[in-house]
Amino acid sequence: MRRFLVLFAQLVRSSLAGEQLQHYEPQPPIKQWLTLSGEAPLVIAGGGFSGLFPESSRYANDAVTQSKTRAALSCNLQLTKDGIGICSSDIRLDNSTNIIKVFPNHSNTYNVNGNQLSGWFALDFTSDVILKHVSLVQSVSTRTNVFDGRLQVSTVEDAVGVEPTVFWLNVQYDVFYAEHNLSVLMYLEKAKGLMDIDFVSSPELGFLKRMNGKVTKARTKLIFEFLDPDVVEPTTGQKYGSILNDLLGIKPFVSGILVPKEYIWPVDANKYLGHPTTLVADAHKLGLEVYASGFANDMPGSYNYSYDPTTEYLQFIDNPEFSVDGLLTDFSPTASTAIACFASDETTKPKKGKALIITHNGASGLYPGCTDLAYEQAVNDGADIIDCSVQMSKDGVAFCLDSADLTGHTSASVMPAFMSRSSSVPEVQKDMGIFSFDLTWGEIRTLKPQMESPFQQTAGLQRNPEAKNKGKFMTLVEFLDFAKANAVSGIMINIQNAAYLASKKGLDMVRLITEALSNATFDEQRTQKVLIQSDDSSVLSMFRGFLAYERLLHITKPIGDVPESTVNEIKKLADGLVVARASLISIENGFTVARTKVIDEVHASKISVYVYVLRNEFVALPFDFFADPTRELATYVAALEVDGVITDPCVDLKGEIAVLAAEPGALLKQAASRASAPANPPNPSLEVADVVDPPLPAVISASQGSSSGMAITANFCLCLAISGTNKGSMHPLIGDDDLFHPTI
Repeated sequence: MRRFLVLFAQLVRSSLAGEQLQHYEPQPPIKQWLTLSGEAPLVIAGGGFSGLFPESSRYANDAVTQSKTRAALSCNLQLTKDGIGICSSDIRLDNSTNIIKVFPNHSNTYNVNGNQLSGWFALDFTSDVILKHVSLVQSVSTRTNVFDGRLQVSTVEDAVGVEPTVFWLNVQYDVFYAEHNLSVLMYLEKAKGLMDIDFVSSPELGFLKRMNGKVTKARTKLIFEFLDPDVVEPTTGQKYGSILNDLLGIKPFVSGILVPKEYIWPVDANKYLGHPTTLVADAHKLGLEVYASGFANDMPGSYNYSYDPTTEYLQFIDNPEFSVDGLLTDFSPTASTAIACFASDETTKPKKGKALIITHNGASGLYPGCTDLAYEQAVNDGADIIDCSVQMSKDGVAFCLDSADLTGHTSASVMPAFMSRSSSVPEVQKDMGIFSFDLTWGEIRTLKPQMESPFQQTAGLQRNPEAKNKGKFMTLVEFLDFAKANAVSGIMINIQNAAYLASKKGLDMVRLITEALSNATFDEQRTQKVLIQSDDSSVLSMFRGFLAYERLLHITKPIGDVPESTVNEIKKLADGLVVARASLISIENGFTVARTKVIDEVHASKISVYVYVLRNEFVALPFDFFADPTRELATYVAALEVDGVITDPCVDLKGEIAVLAAEPGALLKQAASRASAPANPPNPSLEVADVVDPPLPAVISASQGSSSGMAITANFCLCLAISGTNKGSMHPLIGDDDLFHPTI
């Protein structure tokens, strides 16, 4: 099932890192949920907001109190040598603290539930030593390390001290600690009199049985945690998979179960969703709540989610068959927003958003870009504007494709018949390629589309491999007919390389596009918006007389300022600017720094601003966006008030519920000196010379075009090399600003 982002028109400009939100107060449910209680699912923050801050640190715990919905702060209990409880998900402190550097010679080896584990264990140190000398670090390498070494380990009392709405204590190793003369049960007996513990979970059934008579179920719920099916539960000797088949047998001791999310929605070996199990329904029939674990925005699961964590959360809470009773996640803000804003509410009517949603090669996050399937998906998903970047074949057929270079978007680079056609065309791009204007349309039609995965080489994030060669390319005429037939709100025509094609190939691209639009009557109507985009002002000047069209000047380099003289010149050339994300929010070392002046300067002169290109993959997002593309979208649409976003995934802006937007620079201030590496120089100003291009050259005759080709043909081996290893030729649109995680 594919769900797309839903954003709401009235957004909140705020930041968990920099601004305090009101503490959660229970509200009457606005809908009847399919949870056991009928109330909204509980968000369980694993170690606090551990997706951003070190687990169970003060920052991570404080963030949970700012949740938009009812949320639980989770602490994984470990015991120190003197029996004090601290919060750490691993019984060893190696990966989550700097203890190795502080005490390099104090490692140990223990048998933990039948497994020999070596490392630095909490039970080998007193609480005073840990709290005074050991500090926390981020345990996941893809997450920011700027908070490392600045925050001390939290005791259970510290976690409760932030006054979470719900407190959840997970007891992982009761048997192990008992073997070393430390009693978890005795610790909890004392703790119960000092703090409110709403949930106690454990993967050890024997511990929960002993706890059953010592807690009041109305006050504290006991939850049995299932580990992987083939792991043996230490107090019964049974595998967790076997215990799952006898839920009735554990019902007398617990109020619910906590299971890995795959127990509910299995994912096959190819990373696609299977059919859901009946676990939730079976447990609910017995009166057992079901909580799902294993959620993290930056740990991709199934391709069905297209790297959108909100889609995954909704899969578990907003399907017509069931809802889990809670979600255990490292990124509680995203889960909270999914529940508060995106889960269906039949009383909410969709409303049109202010910002236009413009596709980037159709729904290119799901299907090969610019194919019929990508455009059909985009229409189904409610995109406002579908786009066609026009390319030309040798025999003058205009068609839609992201680049004139076919190597990254088609099968040309792996077909012997086309490998020898590779050439160098510096006027188009610096890398060699197989160019559309050197092939006839008949030849191009024999090529298969190729799914573009911008971060596959750098981060191993592949897009929908089952569809990697599906669909067919569309001519410009077919694209326009499709847009008319499907009554889309509008189209965007992107014009590239017009000067080169006219002067060197004898192809009059502008004339062909103008005639195609006119033949489809787009020049005579106002019901469907028409955007003409180009990085060449002389191309836009050719459309000056078409009042039905909006002209957009594409600025390809990052900018930080638009002086008045340049703004005045832009007003003569275009109705709007298309700029990269980094031109609106400056980025340093993976953090947003500040808003640039660009949007204010341009908007002051009534010139529209569109931002490109938004992508779901977490590696494309600064840390301020919490590995959540919805938060990035909220920031550009609500806080910056762009007029439109150009995006790979299709999105639909509607409704009136608040979504958190990031405040540029707020998280960087909290990170303080560690994030303040040498600053990059500011983006340059956009000068008049950057926007004014010389007039388009005359179109040469076809015979001149064929005789003037100066392309250099590459040999067979070189073609193989560029098709397999050249990042530039495979992904011509991917720049350094698209990847913000140097640790990947």
